[in-house]
Amino acid sequence: MKNGKSGVQAVTGRPGTDDLVLTIDGRQALSPEWVAAIGAVCDSAEDRAGRSKVILQVTGAPQGPRSSDLTVSLVSKWERVLRRLERLPAATMAVADADCGGLALDALLATDYRIATSSVRLMIPVADGATWPGMALYRLAQHGASAAAIRRAVLFGTPVEAAEALALHLVDELVDEPAAALAMAGDRAGDVSGTELAIRRQLLSDAPSTSFDEALGVHLAACDRVLRRATVGATA
Repeated sequence: MKNGKSGVQAVTGRPGTDDLVLTIDGRQALSPEWVAAIGAVCDSAEDRAGRSKVILQVTGAPQGPRSSDLTVSLVSKWERVLRRLERLPAATMAVADADCGGLALDALLATDYRIATSSVRLMIPVADGATWPGMALYRLAQHGASAAAIRRAVLFGTPVEAAEALALHLVDELVDEPAAALAMAGDRAGDVSGTELAIRRQLLSDAPSTSFDEALGVHLAACDRVLRRATVGATA
């Protein structure tokens, strides 16, 4: 497999916007440089205090045997930086094209809104007679562990085709052209504040495992925050 070190993309800005764009090649091996690349886009988004959107362009799937340099420590750092991406005070979006596995699939599943081309196939890497048991399996299961397509992907590495991915809400919409998808992605979150979006993302995430009485106080606190901000804005 091609080593990821030489091919790591720098974070760039989308012309005419404050959007941050990072391209992730799923053919490449996990490396400290890829961990640093996700960390860098998170740093930039946090520095901009929620004013920017993060757009990931993801494509490619692992080919050949797993890298001999891979360690549990490196995987842990990767999973933690993806968790940081999931909790960013910024809207995060992905544009997926063609086969999408490995690093590309991991990053795709960690974003808020996912646009894919009709040629996309989501793939769990298979090596040494088994699928890779990373946190992509956990994120896929959150969308429906009983779904046949997800079960086949997790157990056997069977690709999830574009139509299946859309039906299972693994992607939010399908488009014909990657370039059009990239232009579209930056407009999807509108004028929603990144900080406020992060609060609502957490409320949404916690809802399935929280009772009504437990959730009520947190939601009231969020409502109070909105009302206080509105009062301050009206008197400014």
